[in-house]
Amino acid sequence: MPGLLGKKIGMTSVFSADGKNVPCTVIEAGPCVVTQIKSVEKDGYAAVQIGFMDMKEKHTTKPLMGHFKKAGVTPKRHLVEFKDFSGELNLGDTITVDLFNDASYVDVVGTSKGKGFQGVVKRHGFGGVGQTTHGQHNRARKPGSIGACSYPAKVFKGMRMGGQMGGERVTTHNLQVLKVIPEHNLILIKGSVPGCKGSIVIIEK
Repeated sequence: MPGLLGKKIGMTSVFSADGKNVPCTVIEAGPCVVTQIKSVEKDGYAAVQIGFMDMKEKHTTKPLMGHFKKAGVTPKRHLVEFKDFSGELNLGDTITVDLFNDASYVDVVGTSKGKGFQGVVKRHGFGGVGQTTHGQHNRARKPGSIGACSYPAKVFKGMRMGGQMGGERVTTHNLQVLKVIPEHNLILIKGSVPGCKGSIVIIEK
């Protein structure tokens, strides 16, 4: 699906036509530049690679500098590929947030906030073990039995336990587009999207 790279600005709320206060996320979507066009004959699949956010030449590796010079564009910090773009695109073309003018819903891909090492109550929603009275004092947020017994004398793979939480690629589907502001490259999407303020997200039609 075609889409754009963007930067999450933050959250706010807007009033709908019927007077309801709707929470929304503000994303700076594009402008993105076409840096490569892949074809079935040469690359084995058809796709369009786009770049977002300028980067200084001194921070760009030589292979990437050659890649950008071939496309005739300035170095870009973030690159991503999309398939099924409608219309003919050429190297160096600019794609703006106007792409979403006719879109009612989008999918947003981002990296969730990192939570560090968390226990089973926060990570998986466990209810805790045992009563909080009758002398119990050290098992309120423990996982309880993890299934190991005489046979099989092991813990099965995939057992939900404490561990690293967050910092993962997350896709949120079918988010409603509330408003597109082309003059500021902004798109307002109903609800929340993965990631913190300033993080890079992928918006797909």
